Amino acid sequence: MMPSKLGSYWALSRAPRYSVTFALPLLLLYEALAASLSRFAGEQMRNGADVMLRSLFIAVAGRRGPVIFVTCVIAVSIFFIARDLKRAGRLEPRVFVWMTAEAVALALVFGLVIGTVTAKLLSPFSPLAILGAQPKMGVGARLMLSLGAGLYEELLFRVLLVSGLLLLARRVMRLGPGLANTFAVGLGALIFSAFHYIGPFGDPLRLDSFVFRTIAGIAFSALYVFRGFGITAWTHALYDVIVLVL
Repeated sequence: MMPSKLGSYWALSRAPRYSVTFALPLLLLYEALAASLSRFAGEQMRNGADVMLRSLFIAVAGRRGPVIFVTCVIAVSIFFIARDLKRAGRLEPRVFVWMTAEAVALALVFGLVIGTVTAKLLSPFSPLAILGAQPKMGVGARLMLSLGAGLYEELLFRVLLVSGLLLLARRVMRLGPGLANTFAVGLGALIFSAFHYIGPFGDPLRLDSFVFRTIAGIAFSALYVFRGFGITAWTHALYDVIVLVL
């Protein structure tokens, strides 16, 4: 049955059987686009978080590393989905409809709010010029990078980083829920923003883009804490589609 109360939907949409299942199409679409671009257009671009995670597997397994990495992501996803299904029962398709509507609405709101807040903060110093710094690339490549950001940046910077910071704040630092969330969201957002300027393919460090990405990091980290992985991943992907593609 479709949950009749908002609280029921709120809990169900965070459960692994819904949240992880909801995010899996991002993996399939991203990998299909990346493979198509590589084969037909000769473009070898991938999302930076994806490259970082894959590099760990390549260092251990060599050329088989990327295949092992994707296999592990799918296997772990299936494990969490199956375990939750065994505990709680079958999936209700209509929950995914509501999750899709929520992700679309949040992406539109984030697109308006993040840019507006950044512009207000930077107005005494410099104009907002984020999009002008974007490299020229085809629509397919921008779509692929947008989907990859939603999947792999959320996996790296929210599931691994923010969850790790929350564990540190609660178990080691003994902070209460509010302070722990603030610590994890704030520090995670700063690390997320700084990541975009590291390495040979990193962007030139600019005040406007750093502030922009920090605010975006705060928004997505807070969304992950309160709404879970699936909705956050799709919100991020759709937000990037709005910014980079549309």
